[in-house]
Amino acid sequence: MPELPEVEVTRRGLATQLTGRVISGVAVREARLRWPVPRDVLALAGRTVKAIRRRGKYLLVDCGDGHLILHLGMSGSLRVLPPGTPAQKHDHFDLVLGDRVLRLRDPRRFGAVLWIAGDPHAHPLLAHLGVEPLSRALNPRRLHALTRAHRTAIKQFLMDGRRIVGVGNIYANESLFRARINPRKAAQRLSARDCERLVKSIKDTLRAAIRAGGSTLRDFVGADGAAGYFQQRYWVYDRAGKKCRRCGALIRKLLQGQRSTYYCPSCQR
Repeated sequence: MPELPEVEVTRRGLATQLTGRVISGVAVREARLRWPVPRDVLALAGRTVKAIRRRGKYLLVDCGDGHLILHLGMSGSLRVLPPGTPAQKHDHFDLVLGDRVLRLRDPRRFGAVLWIAGDPHAHPLLAHLGVEPLSRALNPRRLHALTRAHRTAIKQFLMDGRRIVGVGNIYANESLFRARINPRKAAQRLSARDCERLVKSIKDTLRAAIRAGGSTLRDFVGADGAAGYFQQRYWVYDRAGKKCRRCGALIRKLLQGQRSTYYCPSCQR
C-alpha cells in the first residue's frame, strides 16, 4: 500500500505539472471504487487547479470552489500522460488538462475519487485524522502527551491515523529501529527521551524515503512513472533472518494487529 512518502512523491510530481492548468474534461470509466465516484466530479471542466496538497495519504486538488479528494488505495497510482494515450483495463479515471491527462490506475479499486465544496478538512474521511508527522505539530512534547493514556504497543500506536497520520507499516518499522525502541513496548511507557528520539527518527525516515522516491512495492510508481528505491535502504523491514546492518544480530519478525513487524532484538531492547 502506498504510504505517506509515496503519496508525497506523487503530490510533488503532480503539483509541478498541473498547478495553474484549466480542467478541460473528465472521464469516469469505472465509478465503483472504494466509494462511488460522485456525479459532481463530471462537472469540473472550466475550473483551474490552484494547488495540490496532501493530508495524510489523501491528495487534495484545490479547484477554487472545492476540492477533488484522491486516494491511491491498496494498489493505485496517478500518472500524467499525453492526451489520447489508450486506456488500459484498470485505468478508471481521467482528469484532462489541455495537453496532458491525469490518470488513475487502480487494479483493486480500493482508491477514491471524491469531491467536496468548501473546506476539505471537514470531509468525514479527513476530519478525525491525527497530527501530520512532518509538521512542527509533531514534536517530542506532543508525542509524549499523546502516548500517556495508551497501553497499546508503540508500533500499533504509530499506525493509528487518529493519533499520527500516514506513517504506515514500513516506516513505523524503520522509525522504531532508528530510535532503538522495541516495537512491543507500551506507548505509555515511552520516556521523554524516547519520544525525542522517535520524533526525530520518524521525520528522518520519511524525508529519506521521499528523497528516494518512496518504496516500490507491487504497483506503486510516481507521477512520472518512475519507481522509488527506498526499499534498497531498509534497516529491518522485510529482512527477517538477515543480519542487522548495525550490530549483526538476526532480524526477527512477529505479527502485531495482523501486520508484520520487523526488529533487531539487540538494537531494540
